[in-house]
Amino acid sequence: MAVVLALTSAVVYGAADFLGGLASRRAPVFGVVAVSQVAGLAALLVLLPWLGGPASTADLAWGALAGLLGATGLVVFFRALSRGVMSVIAPVTAVTAAAVPVLVGLLGGEDVGPWATAGIVLALAAVVLVSAERGLSALRSARPASLTPALVAGAAFGLFFVLLDRTTDDSGLTPLVAARVASVALVVLVALAGRRPLRVGRSALPLVALSGLGDMSANALFLLATQQGGQLAVTGVLASLYPVSTVVLAQLLLRERLVGAQVAGLVAAGAAVVLITLPG
Repeated sequence: MAVVLALTSAVVYGAADFLGGLASRRAPVFGVVAVSQVAGLAALLVLLPWLGGPASTADLAWGALAGLLGATGLVVFFRALSRGVMSVIAPVTAVTAAAVPVLVGLLGGEDVGPWATAGIVLALAAVVLVSAERGLSALRSARPASLTPALVAGAAFGLFFVLLDRTTDDSGLTPLVAARVASVALVVLVALAGRRPLRVGRSALPLVALSGLGDMSANALFLLATQQGGQLAVTGVLASLYPVSTVVLAQLLLRERLVGAQVAGLVAAGAAVVLITLPG
């Protein structure tokens, strides 16, 4: 069940990113991030009486810290995209986000078995390939300075997964309230300090709201996966396969063409999921 929940979270994360990307073409980025997160928080508060649980101070603290790191990752990621080459920044960020929970899980003593280990390695490769919109040649020509913000953003995203995994199973989705309140506050403060516009026009509002609902749903699915006893090294890397659904949606709905590396990445992602689910 944990594997299914983590994999579903990846699908929903990717769909939310796709909708957020479309909305960002019609509205300011910081406005899209802030309003989408508020929409997600509102939906979470509605569902909390049924899906929440008794959270301790530590649970709320882990959630708030996860939210701050997630928001920091978003700010650094969007700033890097505005200044660097997307075909370099996106795959480096994605694979770092996938690698962090894997490393933390393995260093914490998790024994994932030979098949799952092979699947994790293949999944990491799949994330790089799927995110390489301009092929792997762009990565080979990248300058070290351009990789630093991508690594920082990826580490922040990966630590978001790690910190949510630290919450207790009985807390349900309650830690996500602290995470979302903290992330909204940070994004708004950064936007105001940088005098970035936060207003979202009426035409983009439905996309922004759906993106926020999707992102919160994905967070909830990942948290439930960890609470179902899923190993962090496995659930983290599965959730980080979110670029797959983003790329597939872009190809189906926007008719964007896939390069050879992305096709190979989709195949590798499918094989990775199969390996991870094999017994032993």
